Amino acid sequence: MTKPISPLVIIVIQLVLVVEAVTALFTGPLNVAFVAVATLVLIQLTRTATRWIGIVFPRSILAAIVVFIFATIFLGEVADFYERFWWWDIAMHFGSALGFGMVAFLLIYMLFEGDRYAAPPGAMAFLSLCVAVTIGVLWEIFEFAMDELFGFNMQKSGLYDTMGDLIVNTVGGGVGALSGYLFLKGRQMGGVGGVMAEFIHLNRRLFRRRR
Repeated sequence: MTKPISPLVIIVIQLVLVVEAVTALFTGPLNVAFVAVATLVLIQLTRTATRWIGIVFPRSILAAIVVFIFATIFLGEVADFYERFWWWDIAMHFGSALGFGMVAFLLIYMLFEGDRYAAPPGAMAFLSLCVAVTIGVLWEIFEFAMDELFGFNMQKSGLYDTMGDLIVNTVGGGVGALSGYLFLKGRQMGGVGGVMAEFIHLNRRLFRRRR
């Protein structure tokens, strides 16, 4: 398996984080350096995990994951985008949940080795939604931990922010699951179908029964 070349956006984001971390170490504040390094570590762990499990993700998906991590943790907290743009938190939760719903659908579809006649689209869509919502819950736990341990304000207004995030996660996950359902039914939902088709093509050894 050849090693995929990193999209330019990933390289640029990593360079920005390195510069910010080094600058913050010398000029402060140190929490900026911590967030920059933590973001870099999460990005690298994500890319390492995809190679370790032996699944090839399209470059568009990898780039989207890196952009999400950067936008959520670094831009959201260090650049204060959550306060500057009221819609930032909504966009982050919706986009991530949509992506998780899509990826979950593809991974479940993989268990059927791509046999669309054996894979029940409705049940797969429901399970994909469950995965997306579960990840959203885990993220809310992460936000709570960051607020308590490092003094951030990721949860903002507390209960209302958390419940709003969970609702947006459910909607985003539902859209992602629906896109997978329509894909199995031979329909398209924007450019999502193309991304799913590319994922299956890159991992065709895992979809041997696809017809």
